[in-house]
Amino acid sequence: MKLLIKQRVFAWSDTYDVYDEFGEPKYFVKAEVFSFGHVLHIYSHASGEEVGEIREKLFKFLPTAQISVRGEILGTIKKEFTFFVPKFTIDYNGWQVEGDFLGWEYEVRGGETTVASISKVLFTFGDTYEIDIANPQDELDVLMTVITIDMINCSHDG
Repeated sequence: MKLLIKQRVFAWSDTYDVYDEFGEPKYFVKAEVFSFGHVLHIYSHASGEEVGEIREKLFKFLPTAQISVRGEILGTIKKEFTFFVPKFTIDYNGWQVEGDFLGWEYEVRGGETTVASISKVLFTFGDTYEIDIANPQDELDVLMTVITIDMINCSHDG
């Protein structure tokens, strides 16, 4: 199954629309405008209810974000200290991420299995990313992971 993430260009805060493989709206993501650190809320397009939250953890040496799904803390994603190639630590689901994060060509892996492949769609107005998810049950967790990595990369370049 596939998801397409489109970042809204003319928005006051980080805002994304997420579509399924048929182009139907599935989720929307909206940042809190007035908050200490980044806080993103993920909503189901069908019901309008909040299904997830990404909250930047403040006062950390390296960028770290906590992910909650339906009110329960799933875990954290932390950017590791490296000189050239970004690296992230995920402390849930036994997942790791590998690839080119800045070029948006990477994979989420669970051991030897590819959970999802992420790639940037070229020649679009605004940033657009395609997520190919192996197991539909991982859809929301993968979406939260991808948006968190984008948030950390965009707010903490370098």
